Amino acid sequence: MTPDLITRYAAPVPRYTSYPTAPHFHEGIDAGVYHHWLEALPDNATLSLYVHVPFCDTLCWFCGCNTKITRQYQPIASYLKALDAEIATLARTVPRRPTVRHIHWGGGSPTILSAADLSRLMDAMRRRFNLAEDLEFAVEIDPRGLDRARIDALVEAGLTRVSIGVQDFDPKVQVGINRIQTVDETRAVIDAFRDHGVASLNIDAIYGLPGQHEAELIYTLTEVVRMRPDRIALFGYAHVPWMKRHQAMIREADLPDVVERHNHAETAAAFLVDNGYARIGIDHFARPHDALAVAAREGRLRRNFQGYTVDEADALIGLGASSIGRLPQGYVQNAPAIADYSRRVASGGLAVTKGLALSEDDAVRAHVIERLMCDLAFKRSDVARRFGPVAQAVIADAALLVHADRDGLVRATDDGFAITERGRPFARAVAARFDAYLAGSRARHSLAV
Repeated sequence: MTPDLITRYAAPVPRYTSYPTAPHFHEGIDAGVYHHWLEALPDNATLSLYVHVPFCDTLCWFCGCNTKITRQYQPIASYLKALDAEIATLARTVPRRPTVRHIHWGGGSPTILSAADLSRLMDAMRRRFNLAEDLEFAVEIDPRGLDRARIDALVEAGLTRVSIGVQDFDPKVQVGINRIQTVDETRAVIDAFRDHGVASLNIDAIYGLPGQHEAELIYTLTEVVRMRPDRIALFGYAHVPWMKRHQAMIREADLPDVVERHNHAETAAAFLVDNGYARIGIDHFARPHDALAVAAREGRLRRNFQGYTVDEADALIGLGASSIGRLPQGYVQNAPAIADYSRRVASGGLAVTKGLALSEDDAVRAHVIERLMCDLAFKRSDVARRFGPVAQAVIADAALLVHADRDGLVRATDDGFAITERGRPFARAVAARFDAYLAGSRARHSLAV
């Protein structure tokens, strides 16, 4: 792979956890529209619930999430009251108590909550929603300072999968991103959850960090593999200081260049495959027995705002400040500012302030981009069957892309379009060719490798 080719296809593009992407959401989709969309859910609908806890007690300089740093518990307690009000309003609005198949708590750091509040939050969801007996309940865990009481509370609440943030274990890199976390404390938390019978474990790691070279990355992944996670998410650091001002604490001169990023990502991928992990999409890896790997083999893999998933719910409901949801009609997003969010839900209202209703063309392109991000391919017959004549424009786009390709990144198949193994590192760049909004957008994105 030549440096010129890597540089050309590493141009910034969206990560495509949705299509159209969040920068295109607008205020025409408000709480009133959301209310109607919720009421229109069918009798047999299934739901997935995402709860955003936007608090941390320290600021990680690499972080691109919607977070607020606090050393006081009072803001967290006040936020939980607002969250409880939103849960109650949603439960009243959604008709016929559809079944919840999946719950995911993210942040920020959900484990900043006290043990009692972790229990109370899950109790509120159990009271207001009809939870499936085989509910998948996943929580993002910060192992730093996590005590036994909070581990017990999560287990008693029905936790089925933990997602542990590691990022990098090298001490120099940790200083450069302001996240000090030892191998021993991480392993102790993992062992504690496993001792409690939590069977599924995901670990997040990041390449492209300041001061991180191949040796540091492989050292981190060696320690990660020793912890035997079922899944590993290997994200490329997204340096977006124009969006996240605290990232200015990281000097760009300390970051690997585009070619180094690409080489690190491919070296890391080969290392994980050699250690028994199947490559999933663009940045995930899973043991062959894991549900993610099984879904990838069977063509059932999905992608949403939490990344790759096997969740097939009819609607994803976002709870909390800045949360994004998806319903059959389109996307909605809650007010990002905690004070604004809390004010909107305090009187029994919904907190949605913007979103996007999917056009027919949006729906086709959303499906095709999701399949490319999950399967690196899509079937022409499947797209035509699902969407009818409106699919022809996208199918024609694929044919033109194959015809124009001179770098061996894509190919025509007997029934559609595929990204080659050579093109896999540039899957986001290929998916961007099906994005009808990108050319006219002023939004800025992270590097595509």
